[in-house]
Amino acid sequence: MKTWLWLAAAIVLEVSGTLALRATIDHPAWIALVVVGYVGSFAALTVLLRAGAPVGVVYGIWAACGVALTAVLAAAIYGDTLSSITVVGIVVVIAGVLLIEIGSQGAARRQHDGEEEEQPCVGLPSS
Repeated sequence: MKTWLWLAAAIVLEVSGTLALRATIDHPAWIALVVVGYVGSFAALTVLLRAGAPVGVVYGIWAACGVALTAVLAAAIYGDTLSSITVVGIVVVIAGVLLIEIGSQGAARRQHDGEEEEQPCVGLPSS
């Protein structure tokens, strides 16, 4: 569960930094939030990777959620266009990330099952 919290933090920080980047056009002081957002996001991603999370899955979820949230929030905050084609693109990106996550879980299960079969039973008497 902690890994999901770190991932959520990384996503929120990255989206905050990106939205603040847009805000720097009118108010340069927002650059502080840009720096905090991006540095904090990469720090959270580092914690995830050190905990053993697969980089492909973590990056895929982080990027897809970041793109989706940034597009939706930029439309709400800044009035950016959110066309039907954009929405379809967001759905496709999220579907792709879900497929990566499902595929990686299946591969991890197969690898784990194979490792269990190959390991000898230490401490059990042989018959």
